[in-house]
Amino acid sequence: MSQARTLHVVWFVRDLRLCDHAPLTEALQQAQQTGSTVLPLYIIDPARTQAEDYAARYWHFVRPCLQELRHRLAQRGAPLVVRQGPAVAVLKRLHERFPQMALWRHYETETAPVRARDVRVRNWCKAADVPLHERFHRGAFPGLESRDDWSDRWEARMAQPLIPSPGQVPALADLTPGPLPTVEDLPLRDEGFVPEEMQAPGEGAAHRCLQDFLHHRAAQYRASISSPARAFANCSRLSPHLTWGTLSLKTVLHLLQQRQQALTAQPAGGDWRRALQAFESRLHWNGHFIQKLDDAPHIQRQSYIPAFDAARADVAPDAHLRAWRTGQTGYPLVDASVRAFRATGYLNFRMRAMITSFASYDLWLDWRAFAPIMARWMLDYEPGIHYPQVQMQSGTTGINTMRIYNPTKQVKDHDPDGTFIRRWVPELRALPKGYLAEPWKTPPLVQEEVDCHIGQDYPMPVVQHLPAVREARERLTAIRKRPAVQAAAARVLKQHGSRR
Repeated sequence: MSQARTLHVVWFVRDLRLCDHAPLTEALQQAQQTGSTVLPLYIIDPARTQAEDYAARYWHFVRPCLQELRHRLAQRGAPLVVRQGPAVAVLKRLHERFPQMALWRHYETETAPVRARDVRVRNWCKAADVPLHERFHRGAFPGLESRDDWSDRWEARMAQPLIPSPGQVPALADLTPGPLPTVEDLPLRDEGFVPEEMQAPGEGAAHRCLQDFLHHRAAQYRASISSPARAFANCSRLSPHLTWGTLSLKTVLHLLQQRQQALTAQPAGGDWRRALQAFESRLHWNGHFIQKLDDAPHIQRQSYIPAFDAARADVAPDAHLRAWRTGQTGYPLVDASVRAFRATGYLNFRMRAMITSFASYDLWLDWRAFAPIMARWMLDYEPGIHYPQVQMQSGTTGINTMRIYNPTKQVKDHDPDGTFIRRWVPELRALPKGYLAEPWKTPPLVQEEVDCHIGQDYPMPVVQHLPAVREARERLTAIRKRPAVQAAAARVLKQHGSRR
């Protein structure tokens, strides 16, 4: 197909930025060489918005990102075009008007409905003779045959130079940009989200957040990472920007390394360097986990080792699942974490692990019952991280140590003053600090004095922690000891295990 006067369509998917955007830059280079035009495109596709793991909070964040992206592109000559409907149908209509067309996009590791959509797009491009140019900006390498050299390949990708934001974008004059629907315009579901609690969206906010972390907040990073209260301020808070692509992972790494180099010249920079080293290690884990879902898409709906799926098959989850998802389990830190997650879209890693552990071991819930619910709480929902993490914390990988968190001990370790609990479980706000970890032990006289009656104003525990987790551990350990499961675990380790 001739490149003369080709319409180069740049499909923004989860890469809502101009800086370090290879498909946009390469499409512009092709267009400039041939005097062609570029069409920046965003598709509101029901394959994504109607999936069980999509929530209204995503659109609360994405819509302002698209407004900013549209404005920045318009300043360069070509505003972002937005269309609603199945991706293939949208592309077909464009192709009918512009038979000389090429499609550019970033490759994404996605869940089953979106992967199926991408397969349909690839098949249509092939049948319609539309060149499809996919570029990579996250940590996954499709079709990876061995994990042995993954780290070296990831390092090489991240070491590539940053791509500057483009200058002019040659506009297509006779195509209207199209409306950006509101949250109310789209049939999206959500529970408990408070938009005012959401962190600032957009590419500009992403860069401000990164600079603020690298030069100010990171000093408290290591001391705050496990604290549910302090993490809100002192963790990087970059994860939604990485999820929705308002900031590339490569940009974060490059600017992080520049900051680390600057600190080496400062005699008092040791604490800062250690904090940023800890942060850098988590950026490596980002790609490591995304590769897992890319290699084994079935782990979105099936345990790594199917024998674990049968373990909880006879459980009727309704009452326990309802108590967990509404923050009414009777364990204050579990409930505070769930309520904060639902309201803000954010929760630090340790508390995410704890509420997953509680659902899996204390309540003996199948991870497939609650993983989509958690996904809808996360403003930073990255499928390639979420599903491997949920399985790891639920004990179904066969290769990871069972991580069982004691929810009362976690209060004493990470919220000893009750700051986080009092913020998110106001029923317990007047309870003396000594009873916040185990409110059911509060003497009746104290309950009367503070007007907080356990069992009425706040629930009694739905389960007893120690007996529940003891039984869960025994049942899962028995499965792990089966020869067939051990053989399957060896295969999982070979395919997915980290290489140090």
